[in-house]
Amino acid sequence: MFEPCACGSGKSYVGCCGRLHSGAPARDAEELMRSRYCAFSRGDVAYLQKSWAAETRPLVLTLDPAQVWTGLTVERHTVTGPDTALVRFTATWRQGTRTGRQTETSRFRRDGAGWVYIDGASD
Repeated sequence: MFEPCACGSGKSYVGCCGRLHSGAPARDAEELMRSRYCAFSRGDVAYLQKSWAAETRPLVLTLDPAQVWTGLTVERHTVTGPDTALVRFTATWRQGTRTGRQTETSRFRRDGAGWVYIDGASD
């Protein structure tokens, strides 16, 4: 059965973010960002922690199960150096009857074979 990936790629979850959640390294910062959005939508705290740079990763990460992530738009992926990049995105959510959006420019860096999230600045 085809389960679409929550990141909005149009691919199956297994063929897209699922392979990263299973341990494959992200090929670039945008792929990691999409996989992190998908992990938020699935409540995968372990993956979020693992894909977060050690120096900025929170000791405890708690997700609100009432918050449902409803869409992702990647606006820009900019390579800023041989091992660094920025991704600007907007993610939408719903919580009960409330809806919202988060627009952020996130910093990433290559870490071994893959990438890690450093931090982000929200608008």
